[in-house]
Amino acid sequence: MHIENSTIEDIPAILQLYTHAVAYQTKVGAVPWPQFTHSDIKKEIDAGQQWKIVIDNQIACVWMTTFDDPYIWEVKNKDPSVYIHRIATNPKFRGQHFVKKIITWAYTFAASRQKEFIRMDTAGHNEKLISYYTNCGFEFLGSAPLKNASKLPSHYRNTKVSLFQIKL
Repeated sequence: MHIENSTIEDIPAILQLYTHAVAYQTKVGAVPWPQFTHSDIKKEIDAGQQWKIVIDNQIACVWMTTFDDPYIWEVKNKDPSVYIHRIATNPKFRGQHFVKKIITWAYTFAASRQKEFIRMDTAGHNEKLISYYTNCGFEFLGSAPLKNASKLPSHYRNTKVSLFQIKL
């Protein structure tokens, strides 16, 4: 297993993982992600924000990072943080605790960039997901509607957002 930046060649696989993630979100009654485009993913790859876990030459999991998330984190956005978004797991590799592996990676990634927090959010108030993320080491900060959701992807609108962080 190794972690590296995603490449342009990975875009079809990333989009397929997002399709699997949306199907799963819909199945379990979670707020599903909107459809992301090839262009959306290319911009993130070009910016060095898309990551992947590779196992046996297969993409097992992907996610996106940013250092700025003002519409979700509002005033807390000023805190030096790494924000993790859109973790999507290849169904062939489910159950391998990739969130914990991403957190381990994120500690080093964040520290090397002088960040003080690792942060995540999820649309909606999903008790099972809240429990899972807290068991992975995140502090649950609560759920609330966003003030500027119109500036975000559609899955953030008309729902609460649950916030999580780990202080380094």
